[in-house]
Amino acid sequence: MKIFKLIFKNTMRHKLRTFLTIVGISIAVIAFSLLRTVVTAWYSGEKASSANRLIVRQAVSFIFPLPYSYRDKIAGIPGVKEVTFANWFGGIYIDASNFFARMGVDADTYFDVYSEYVLPKDELDTFKKERNSCVIGSEIAKKYHLKIGDVMTLEGDIYPGTWEFVVRGIYTPKYQSTDATQMLFHWSYIDERMKQEMPGREGDVGWYVVYINDPAKAASISSQIDALFKNSPAETKTESESAFQQGFIQASSAIITSMNFISFIIIGIIMLVLGNTMIMAARERTREYAVLKTLGFSGKHLAGIILGESLLISVLGGGLGLFLSFPIIAGFAEVIPKGMFPVFSLEPVTVIIGVSSVVLVGLVAALFPIQKTLRTRIVEGFRFVG
Repeated sequence: MKIFKLIFKNTMRHKLRTFLTIVGISIAVIAFSLLRTVVTAWYSGEKASSANRLIVRQAVSFIFPLPYSYRDKIAGIPGVKEVTFANWFGGIYIDASNFFARMGVDADTYFDVYSEYVLPKDELDTFKKERNSCVIGSEIAKKYHLKIGDVMTLEGDIYPGTWEFVVRGIYTPKYQSTDATQMLFHWSYIDERMKQEMPGREGDVGWYVVYINDPAKAASISSQIDALFKNSPAETKTESESAFQQGFIQASSAIITSMNFISFIIIGIIMLVLGNTMIMAARERTREYAVLKTLGFSGKHLAGIILGESLLISVLGGGLGLFLSFPIIAGFAEVIPKGMFPVFSLEPVTVIIGVSSVVLVGLVAALFPIQKTLRTRIVEGFRFVG
């Protein structure tokens, strides 16, 4: 007990230096948590992918459409349970800064394939019946204070004009990684209007989503789908939903890798901050440690005192940083556009890495002071003038 009391007294001897060290560590931990959260949020789409879903897109580029006639051919392949489709609509809601996914879908089948979008049956039935209706995610409803029956007006860019949709459903995410920031409406409604206003822009879809019975046959079914349309004017590339999501991530891989690297550089900065404090403290107490050796304190006792002080400061700073990370990251989640990072929260893995790093830093920062103290002879310690 006396050792623990001595550790605490040593820690509080230079209150300002200890306070500044704790603040420095906590700020670094907050920065680490925030960067790691951005990285994990970037990969959230991949985590939400289903092994039973395949994405069929145009082989040249995702931006080119596919003929509607492909749907029945894909559905006829053995092992395919359901085929639905979607089309990126774009558009502007209120102003251009309000970014979230706005897509025209097949109302009859889309929610069968994406069962993680939980929608009450009565709302789904109403959505299927009304051509100009839409379903929105719970996060979109919360941010823009929307409720059932409200009208959402979009200014089209890819599909010009003013488009009005009545909110007939608000879906909730089944899992934490499920995107709750989408707006979904009838593609047939868009298609019919385009036939009248801009002939030639109708009849195609953006991509197909294929639900298969057995994920183990994903590669085989993908090959069969692509073989169906080989040498056609619109060849296809079929891949798992996870691979499809990775394609978007890879476009920004350099940025993500850099942020991930910087987040771990911050751990090194924490180590330098704490290491500097411990070296200064050990240097100031050289004569005190010589006295303790004279009184019979062993090397283990001295190592424990120094290590205990280092761990105490590190844990206090890291604990404060992690505690503050939760409200700070929650604040960022409210400010950033909902569609940019559908899932933006502090992941358990980030907390585990943070806690482990704080303990590791406390251990490593104490190594040099311990080594220096144990190697210093009693006579040299008494002669030291610092």
